[in-house]
Amino acid sequence: MEQFESLARGRGFLAPAGVDEAGRGPLAGPVVAAAVIFPPGYLHPGIRDSKKLSPAQRERLFPVIDREASACAIAFATHEEIDGINILRASLLAMRRAVEALPSPPDFLFVDGNQRIPCGISQETLIRGDGRCLSIAAASILAKVARDRMMGEFDRLYPGYGFSVHKGYPTRDHLAAIRRLGPSPIHRRTFRGVLR
Repeated sequence: MEQFESLARGRGFLAPAGVDEAGRGPLAGPVVAAAVIFPPGYLHPGIRDSKKLSPAQRERLFPVIDREASACAIAFATHEEIDGINILRASLLAMRRAVEALPSPPDFLFVDGNQRIPCGISQETLIRGDGRCLSIAAASILAKVARDRMMGEFDRLYPGYGFSVHKGYPTRDHLAAIRRLGPSPIHRRTFRGVLR
């Protein structure tokens, strides 16, 4: 991991945060975002891009990040908001909400991807930032774990779709369930594969 946070502090920023989201590709459920600020000089060898970690590894790191971060927050945009404003705007909305929910405000943001968050805070976008920036990687873990837990709850509310297994992604079994049962109340109606 490159030390983007140290570079930001070297430029005079006191509280740089990493921001990422999870759940842009699924056909159901919310898009979830997280923001994380670590104390100066913080390092953890296990924190990396959530996609390169097993579910068990992510679950183990979740409380570590929550405990050792200076501040962290999780927020989301609903499937209705995704359908209403599109997935890109909903992702940015969720990220903005996560930043605004931080108990202590950041003065700089490192944002995964190539889209800036619509807010007044100085920021830098980082392509594949979850594999390059520690605080973004931590945010990716928090967002992924939080979303997976939500999809587990939805699986209990709407049985038969397999949400706890595929998390809403367009797997063969998920598409077959939609054809068999029709869309659930949490499906994204504007996404291909949801409506016949």
